[in-house]
Amino acid sequence: MTVKDYMELPYNIVFRHVKDESGEYYFATVQELDGCMSDGATLEEAHANILEAMEGWIETKLEAGFTVPEPLDADKYSGKFVVRLPKTLHRRLAVEAEKEGVSLNQYTLYKLSV
Repeated sequence: MTVKDYMELPYNIVFRHVKDESGEYYFATVQELDGCMSDGATLEEAHANILEAMEGWIETKLEAGFTVPEPLDADKYSGKFVVRLPKTLHRRLAVEAEKEGVSLNQYTLYKLSV
């Protein structure tokens, strides 16, 4: 496959709005391409920059003879998984969810996403 072929694949790009000591900007990473990242003052700029970074990342890997990971197949994930945890943690999460007025499922999803 060529760089162009890889660039046409549906990679998972994650954008994060950042406010820190250096200012306010958007930070972008590609989940499947370890270390491929960029940023921009606007979301549009960050998107253009991450596409450029992806192209360079893929080109460098191919030139060096490395394999380039393909995008993760979203269809193979059901959105469900089973987790075993200590009873005390289960109780604590259930109590916190009740205090927030949400289901344990919603509360756990919130805790995992922050």
